[in-house]
Amino acid sequence: MFESIVVGTDGSDTAREAVRQAAELAKLLGAHVHVVCAYEPAPSIALRDAGEDGPAAVDWALGPPREAVDATLAQAAEAFRAARIPVDLYPRRGDAADAILDVAEERSADLIIVGNRGTTGTSRFVLGSVPNKISHHAPCAVLIIRTLQR
Repeated sequence: MFESIVVGTDGSDTAREAVRQAAELAKLLGAHVHVVCAYEPAPSIALRDAGEDGPAAVDWALGPPREAVDATLAQAAEAFRAARIPVDLYPRRGDAADAILDVAEERSADLIIVGNRGTTGTSRFVLGSVPNKISHHAPCAVLIIRTLQR
């Protein structure tokens, strides 16, 4: 049924739950997993305008830096490798939803799994949430993992 699963993560609690459930499902189905995490490098003008606070002052407007993405992907990969699930990692520059959709198309995914909310900056309020965009443009089935707000 589902042989190729794409899961998006940004390191948030919701994304970690999506990874956990993706691992359970992939193990049951013998699926191959493709984990995607997007990043946006800070534009030099934003860093200049942030003053002495530097990148931390502009984090709200940007996705995580590349180094954080690598750490997030490594953490997610461990969950799959511990369960002996084949996994590939995709750090992608750009919009999170676009990155997930691109990998799903490239890998001919049967299923995309994402959390219902994340920490991808203010663009989610202007352009719509990542899960919303994915659900409208996905080339395959989509499973949105709901977690409770705290």
